[in-house]
Amino acid sequence: MLELKGLNFRYNNPENSFELSNINLEISPGEFVTILGPNGSGKSTLLNLISGEFRALKGEILFNNKPYLEYKRKEIAKRISFVPQKYYSVYPFSIYEIVAMGRTPYLNFLGFEKEEDIIKINEALKLVGIEHLKNYSINSVSGGEAQRAFIARAIVQDPELMLLDEPNAHLDLEHQISIFNLLKSLNQEKKLTILMVSHDINLAANYGKRMILMKQGQIYLDAENSKVLTTENIQKVFNVDAKVYTYGKNINVALFPNN
Repeated sequence: MLELKGLNFRYNNPENSFELSNINLEISPGEFVTILGPNGSGKSTLLNLISGEFRALKGEILFNNKPYLEYKRKEIAKRISFVPQKYYSVYPFSIYEIVAMGRTPYLNFLGFEKEEDIIKINEALKLVGIEHLKNYSINSVSGGEAQRAFIARAIVQDPELMLLDEPNAHLDLEHQISIFNLLKSLNQEKKLTILMVSHDINLAANYGKRMILMKQGQIYLDAENSKVLTTENIQKVFNVDAKVYTYGKNINVALFPNN
């Protein structure tokens, strides 16, 4: 579905020397892949390249075997959706209006929703469990509810691939688990391909089967969870000591400061 070939990127800012270099990556339909790495390793930058927000200095992105640059922006919006880490809205849009924005690529030049659009919006609100909040302002609900609204917005785009940048950031434990359970059900029941950035090693370890570990703008390791989450890899990438426990198919990582 998605192929990145030799991607290189750097910010056009003399004060920012960060560089993403030689990124080669393939994502197949139906996968649930998590990107892990310390702050500044390039995780969010990589998502922005895939979403089309940034353009690589070198290399190529292919989507369904077609070069990314050959797609019109509206075509990409029908195939790839993006859930941001930050969700604050300056204008107090309602939950319904936030979700409805996901149908923009399908609207005619007048911008009015058809019956099909309204049905999809209401279905998405019900799927993520916030249909009772559709008339509330996005700024008046909890962080978990707002995050579900943006996931619903991404769902109504009818994408093949969903990108998420730390979807559980700033949420309490209950809402973190509920977001991951929702993503798992979308992946398994809707066959939605998911590529997600996360800082939560333990939650990521028990959802999906593949991890991409990044360090200093490069892919350090791309493999199944059990091969990525080792004491040695965690120490080298995150500079912390760790103990990895396995219980059947479940993985638990205990972290200790590196003294």
